[in-house]
Amino acid sequence: MTTSITRRLPVFDTDQHVVEPPELWEKYLDPDFRVLGKQALWRHDGETNSYLKINGKAVRDSMNPNIPRHAIWRPGMSWDDVGNLDASVRHKANEGAWNPRVRLADMDAMGVDQAFLYPTWFAEGFHLVSDPDTAAALARAYNDWIADFCQAAPDRLFAAAMLPLQDMDLALAELHRIAGIRCFRGVFIRPMFLEDHYFTNPYFDPLWAGIERQGLTLAVHPTAGLWNPEWTSHGPFFEKVRRRLGQTPLPAGGGGPLSGGTAGLPSTSFFTAFPQLGHPLAPILSGWLDNHMFVASVLLGFTVMQRFPDMKVVMAHGKASWMEEVLEKMEASSRVIPLLHKYPVRTDTEELWEEGKVMLGFDAEERLIQKLPHDFAEKVVWGSRYPQHDTTSAHDAIAMLARADVPEDIIARMMGGNAAAQFGVTLSEAVA
Repeated sequence: MTTSITRRLPVFDTDQHVVEPPELWEKYLDPDFRVLGKQALWRHDGETNSYLKINGKAVRDSMNPNIPRHAIWRPGMSWDDVGNLDASVRHKANEGAWNPRVRLADMDAMGVDQAFLYPTWFAEGFHLVSDPDTAAALARAYNDWIADFCQAAPDRLFAAAMLPLQDMDLALAELHRIAGIRCFRGVFIRPMFLEDHYFTNPYFDPLWAGIERQGLTLAVHPTAGLWNPEWTSHGPFFEKVRRRLGQTPLPAGGGGPLSGGTAGLPSTSFFTAFPQLGHPLAPILSGWLDNHMFVASVLLGFTVMQRFPDMKVVMAHGKASWMEEVLEKMEASSRVIPLLHKYPVRTDTEELWEEGKVMLGFDAEERLIQKLPHDFAEKVVWGSRYPQHDTTSAHDAIAMLARADVPEDIIARMMGGNAAAQFGVTLSEAVA
């Protein structure tokens, strides 16, 4: 028998996105850095083309420019509705991506009481900005803009702050500056390589210590990497693979190992059978793999959870089901092949994970979450991904969990209670 939801559950959405408008650069960026800032990181959305500029290089969108998939969803739309959009017609982005009043109305319609906000273009490109001073100016501009955005509803809208990790002194100074601003409940990082270093580098230890000291949450959110001019995470690698699947066919009889002719192989080229894929692979694969690598290497392998036990972490966007496999493998590996480096590594990985203050973002359609809700009840937070093309509403998520016979009290924790506790805010009373 399907679980009956007897009340309107308060919902805290832990994965919403804003789309940074031109005014962030034109109004909020220090005038002394406006030229440098638009050179270092800038988003162009024109009538005929779109690109993200990073360090002076324009990286053009790889998907159909008529459908702004980063901000196309509106309340009432299903995934089929998004998939059936006419790609030959120009579609407008949802204004809720940058207008808080429209967003609040959308939140009401989708059953969301409170939300934690991540960037879009800053998520993709900010960590790649090469000049530390320009990065610091951009971080201040973003943080000032998003703070004003959240002022539209201070009890409903909360945000991840940007820090210029290109220089740790500047990063810690910005962390100190934003710590007293009410809307900031977390610090954004993208799990990627930064200046050829990963977050396992001791360079980042002052960051973990500062976040722990300030009582903020480390908000880890992967991105597809479709706009990155160099390899930074799994996404760009997958896109190289995808492009190679669509290489020009070898001429038949050309003598190559994949061509027909004298080798006795089929006369049709190998590449002819694998035409260019019409959709990027990165959004499908990179999120959970980037999160997997961060948890396994940074939080567990390099003992960040052990050395900074009071630092709270949210791993957004990458689903949650994979964590069971990671823990199982690391438990075995750390016992039979001890990890040796300057920090002693605990071998009771599963116990460490249960003790640690880490939450995983989940999708309500994850089958393992539905089948084993008690195993995940204390470790997951829900996110809609609004207004991206794969957004789901809270109504849909709750209904899906209820159909899987997840108990109402566990649904309430998954959809709101865990998130409010993790971000240190009071959970709003749900309204009809």
